[in-house]
Amino acid sequence: MADSTAARTATSRHLEAREIILFGGVYGAVLASSMVAALTRYGHTSADVRGYDAAWVLVTACASALAHGYAHYIAERAPHRRWDILLALRNEWPLVAVVLPTVLLLAGSRWGWWPANGVEYAAFALNILILFVLGLITARWSARRWPAALLVGLGDALLGVIVVVANALIK
Repeated sequence: MADSTAARTATSRHLEAREIILFGGVYGAVLASSMVAALTRYGHTSADVRGYDAAWVLVTACASALAHGYAHYIAERAPHRRWDILLALRNEWPLVAVVLPTVLLLAGSRWGWWPANGVEYAAFALNILILFVLGLITARWSARRWPAALLVGLGDALLGVIVVVANALIK
């Protein structure tokens, strides 16, 4: 009986870790694309501004992760141990990790690695690729065959495009 309880607990933790990674990854990719679209639409595209944009994307991701972790902590409404808030915040690392490639693209244009004008298209493509890969991985974890998994990944990427475009138009 104890072995089955331990196995269920391990499986539950494994599924929870997957959910944390996937949720943070999707949220981070959409956030990064939306931020770049909004900053590009209302700002300039000089190298100096791209460095500023990189900082804003990173700060926004960190603030979102803090707010989201704190919301999870509060939403549980259970007695908390002393360090539970830190565990809730730690679980938000995928959100921040997924925006780092976008931050690097923007910072790289600031440092002269590539042109600052138009880097938003590369950032957008990168984040849509991330959404595709996350959809593909999720489908494979769900035991879907490769053709079906590829379609799921494409569907997730398309949904990401729709969300990012709608978000950019609203802002």
